[in-house]
Amino acid sequence: MSSKPIKQHFMVLNYIWIAFFLIAFVIATFRLVFLGDTEVFPEIINSTFSSSKTAFEISLGLTGVLSLWLGIMKIGEKGGVIALFSKILSPIFCKLFPDIPKGHPVTGSIFMNLAANMLGLDNAATPLGLKAMEGLQELNPKKDTASNPMIMFLVLNTSGLTLIPISIMVYRAQMGAAQPTDVFVPILLATFFSTLAGIIAVSLYQRINLFNRTLLLFLGGMSLVVAGIIWLFTTLSRTQIDVYSTTSANVFLFLIIIGFILAGIRKKVNVYDAFVEGAKEGFTTAVRIIPYLVAILVAIGVFRASGAMDYLIGAIEKGVQLCGINSDFVGGLPTAIMKPLSGSGARGLMVDAMTTYGADSFVGRLACIFQGSTDTTFYILAVYFGSVGIAKTRHAVPCGLIADAAGIISAIFICYLFFG
Repeated sequence: MSSKPIKQHFMVLNYIWIAFFLIAFVIATFRLVFLGDTEVFPEIINSTFSSSKTAFEISLGLTGVLSLWLGIMKIGEKGGVIALFSKILSPIFCKLFPDIPKGHPVTGSIFMNLAANMLGLDNAATPLGLKAMEGLQELNPKKDTASNPMIMFLVLNTSGLTLIPISIMVYRAQMGAAQPTDVFVPILLATFFSTLAGIIAVSLYQRINLFNRTLLLFLGGMSLVVAGIIWLFTTLSRTQIDVYSTTSANVFLFLIIIGFILAGIRKKVNVYDAFVEGAKEGFTTAVRIIPYLVAILVAIGVFRASGAMDYLIGAIEKGVQLCGINSDFVGGLPTAIMKPLSGSGARGLMVDAMTTYGADSFVGRLACIFQGSTDTTFYILAVYFGSVGIAKTRHAVPCGLIADAAGIISAIFICYLFFG
């Protein structure tokens, strides 16, 4: 794969990173010169030390839990769970990709990529996605222009449909959340609405008939299940919501662990060796994210210490209040705004929200739901399209952003339902 899309992504993050520092400098200078605040620059410097220390401690604390879950995921991968998902989803995605010849090998890569994403297997999902994109490019009559199947595939990726948001729950555990899994059901609901909006948007652009029996049964059935879950939780007290949400999440996750182990046994996989292999990747991942987390948390720390974050949030909050809307959600908006641009940036803002407001605060939980409701739209578009030389993206960007907007709006409403 060409390094160009990766460089483009880091250029975007580079501009954002520089902007944090420059805006912080301007605000701090204003406070010093016009307000006589002599403490602002010492606070900024102190924040660089405290933020870098926090980033390292978080990364170090992630090592054990990441190793555990990536080890479990490796067992599931070798046990054929992804292949099983591919088989189950095959009738559905054949309807969503009508331009792909029936039985074409690329469908296998598409199904495996999406299944890997749903299981949180990022390391497996990216190479499978690039392979799928290469296969779609072979079917593409205009090599510099995104085809309809490419765009549907991209939007399904950018909408971020995930069944197991492990990394978010790991961060919540590291930040001291009483019940790290309490955002599991809200994230599942928010990412469902994001994906549904993405599918509808692309289908309208491409004139895909969603009113066929297979798709109606699947999408309608899933919508009824989600509506049933939302209705159930509207009838429960706050205490019951906490108990049911946390219990269902923990039971489901434990069933995943047992199911993956049983799948590995059935395939005669050495589950212990598979676990150790995946756990090594967890340790490597935890170490690899240290410089990225330090970079973004230091920039956010400087931005916040200068008072720029308070001014930004305050301005948005006043605007929301003037509209007569409850403004409790405003503190989590930076994560939502950053997510389409940068996964690492949004992750840093999510951690910053939990650090500032508390992991079990409304804003802390909302930031986690924002983080899990969609994926990094522009990064995925750059990497996947860049890998096959696509220059004309057609309606991929607007459809991806529609999915992002749906995820953000639904995350706010769902967070109020569960934690408001």
